[in-house]
Amino acid sequence: MVVPINDQASNAAGTLGSYGDGSAVSSSRSRQDTKGNTATGASAAGARAVSSQLIAFYFRAPAKAFFRTRVDYLAFARAINPRVQANEPWSWRMSSIGLLTHAVRSHGWGFIPNQILPPLLANITVGAVLYTSYLQLLGKLYPPASELAKRVYPPIPLTKTFIAGCAAGAIQSVVAAPLDALSVRFRPSDMLDGRYKTMWQYGHLKLKEIGLRGMFAGWSLSFFKDAAGYGLFFATFEYVKAQSYYAFITQYYGSLDWPNLHEEHRTRTIRPYFAIEPMFLLLAGISASVAQQTVHYPLERVQEIYYRSLAKTDQTVKTTMPISSIMRIYIGAYRRTSGQCRARANRLRGWRKWLYKGFFRNTIRQVPSTSAGLIIFEMVRRRYGNEVEVVRIEKDGYDIILT
Repeated sequence: MVVPINDQASNAAGTLGSYGDGSAVSSSRSRQDTKGNTATGASAAGARAVSSQLIAFYFRAPAKAFFRTRVDYLAFARAINPRVQANEPWSWRMSSIGLLTHAVRSHGWGFIPNQILPPLLANITVGAVLYTSYLQLLGKLYPPASELAKRVYPPIPLTKTFIAGCAAGAIQSVVAAPLDALSVRFRPSDMLDGRYKTMWQYGHLKLKEIGLRGMFAGWSLSFFKDAAGYGLFFATFEYVKAQSYYAFITQYYGSLDWPNLHEEHRTRTIRPYFAIEPMFLLLAGISASVAQQTVHYPLERVQEIYYRSLAKTDQTVKTTMPISSIMRIYIGAYRRTSGQCRARANRLRGWRKWLYKGFFRNTIRQVPSTSAGLIIFEMVRRRYGNEVEVVRIEKDGYDIILT
């Protein structure tokens, strides 16, 4: 970027020119400043262009990405924190930053790459698989959704978002099966006793120990939970965000009457109030989270019971056993889980009461962060999306403009 020189600067330069060698020095400095400003402007423009493209690519994914993490990356940090173990009242020392600070002070900076980084990378991988799968599948089912646009109009049909969400959840369940196997078998005491020194070592040795069959033990429950849960989530979110929003503004603004204006002076275009769409995004996030939890929560209660028997199952199953014997062992584990679930449901006098016990408390605790994250994502995606023609909805002789 070249900074222009004004008249005062030119006069000053001319005045300095009358002092012999000062003219050459001033001219040399001026050329250096011009070159430096040009280089700085070019570098800044290039950095902005690259960063904008990277942000646009990142937020292109339909990142309904603010669920609970698949793997708890602070599990070991909590296990070594005396305040957590003593069940003290919550304070900032028990927050994520507080837990990490105590862990680093106790075990050094190597704690982060050895104990925190592996589960973080696992969560990123699972999330990337989910979002990429959903985006690609939705683009195949509804081609306009594959374009990098601020909004898709006409909106995506409900059945297509549900199918894409189900398929993406099913694909994610396959990739996440080893991570789930490691997560449910993790015992902080194994790390404290020195059996495993790092999470990297734990993952490698444990997967080698349980084998492929152990990785997919209980996978059928995860498959149904992820497929149905994410199908409901994406379908609900897109429906409330798009169909419900368009229906509201069409009905509300299309029914407005302007009795004080003559026909020739009547405004022919309407732009909805800017705060309406964010409110629908908030409603979409809350609705989608609740819809997903109606499937996730009861199945997670069943999984908790099944996973408690995995240690015994792992000891029983041997790699040299025939497949028929291994299948009988896992089928027996499912039967025992079914019996235990039935007994607990009978104690509470009904399956619904047991499966959804504590549902609202758990869901309310998750909804705010989920909804806030979804709103941030949608706003950033509109900011960095490709500019497309505005959407016009005709209603009662008016054009409702959506930018």
